Amino acid sequence: MAVVTSCFRCATAAALALQHHQPAFLAVRLRLPRHRIPTKRTMSSSAAAALASPHQAGAWYVVPDLSLRDHRFAVPLDHSSAGSPSITVFAREVVAAGKEEAALPYLMYLQGGPGFESPRPMEASGWVKKACEEYRVVLLDQRGTGLSTPLTTSSLSQITSAAEQVDYLKHFRADNIVKDAEFIRLHLVPDAKPWTILGQSYGGFCAVTYLSFAPEGLKSVLLTGGLPPLGKPCTADTVYRSCFKQVQLQNGKYYKRYPQDIQVIHEVVRYLSESEGGGVHLPSGGRLTPKMLQCLGLSGLGSGGGFERLHYLLERVWDPILVPGAKKNISYYFLKEFEMWLGFDQNPLYALLHESIYCEGASSNWSADKISSEFGSLFDPVKATEEGRPVYLTGEMVFPCFFEEIHALRPLKEAAHLLAEKEDWPPLFRWPPQCTTKTCTSTSTLPRRQPPRLLGSGCG
Repeated sequence: MAVVTSCFRCATAAALALQHHQPAFLAVRLRLPRHRIPTKRTMSSSAAAALASPHQAGAWYVVPDLSLRDHRFAVPLDHSSAGSPSITVFAREVVAAGKEEAALPYLMYLQGGPGFESPRPMEASGWVKKACEEYRVVLLDQRGTGLSTPLTTSSLSQITSAAEQVDYLKHFRADNIVKDAEFIRLHLVPDAKPWTILGQSYGGFCAVTYLSFAPEGLKSVLLTGGLPPLGKPCTADTVYRSCFKQVQLQNGKYYKRYPQDIQVIHEVVRYLSESEGGGVHLPSGGRLTPKMLQCLGLSGLGSGGGFERLHYLLERVWDPILVPGAKKNISYYFLKEFEMWLGFDQNPLYALLHESIYCEGASSNWSADKISSEFGSLFDPVKATEEGRPVYLTGEMVFPCFFEEIHALRPLKEAAHLLAEKEDWPPLFRWPPQCTTKTCTSTSTLPRRQPPRLLGSGCG
């Protein structure tokens, strides 16, 4: 048996509920098919060779009220290929201070993203503190992030062909993240016993992939705000249609709280559109254009305290006029903060692979950009300004212009377009769990083996 706990609120709200130990989750019990845990005798030669690969464990060290130990694993870039080169995958083991040798069950945490490393504990607090009361927590840096052979613009520059970059990047989705997790479980957990996983946002997508392909490794699964859409070769279009509608609502809430910012953003859009080249240079060498300005909604509209942080950022958008008649300029403070808000330069995997997480045997074809056109000029910042309408900011979406206007992403432009056109993505889900409550629907056309049984409430 495995228990899947899912919250159908936003990822941030779900994470906060977990942090404060509130049982605001939907519990669904799934009966999983029986599988034997592989042994060296029953494994393929490549899998057996993987088990013999090095695993380096560091010494314990401490932060306030926690003990930590670093683990590095040499795993195949391509788990299905016997001759595949190895990459390093990093995981940090965390226990409550004094429990280093305690016989505790394991809980692996799968970070949201895609393309972001696991949290770095500073002290015993939040959900980590709560989890360490009962578990030995494993914080996984998913391949390509943090200390797991990180993929950055500079490291990817070692691969000079865009086609070869795509051939490398195709191994960094949920299917291989799950294979890494299983590799770690077989090395780390005594007697290779099943463990619990906690998936946050995109980590929840990975958790459902785990349920699909390696349920024998799982004792239970916890999802916070990350239940993937299922049933079509590419579900991105459906996701973004819903996302754009939700973004409209969030923009309405924001401007109701800060109506003065309608005019502020109009002034910024006019300034940018009238500037040479349709934008101004960012400190890193990229450009801030009206369309890029809309990307402030990624954090401003969809995170805890985002409305306030966005409003206070807009308060600092202009340089003061120290000399009468001096030219009006957007402040360096604002330009620098804008780049820090996006963070794509440090974590390019998010921009490169964001739409591919919805693809199985089909291409995304820049889904978010395509779907935005279905809303006419609603999300056109220049037309909104000309017509006196509020400029709608965008949300958790990736657009082709990122690879034009963000300096660190420009070298990856050709690879990004090839990834958007790529059709032969392997499957990510084999057995889709479905919600049977009145407020949850599934459009899956895949065969259903065992309907989930509702144990609690909280959906919606």
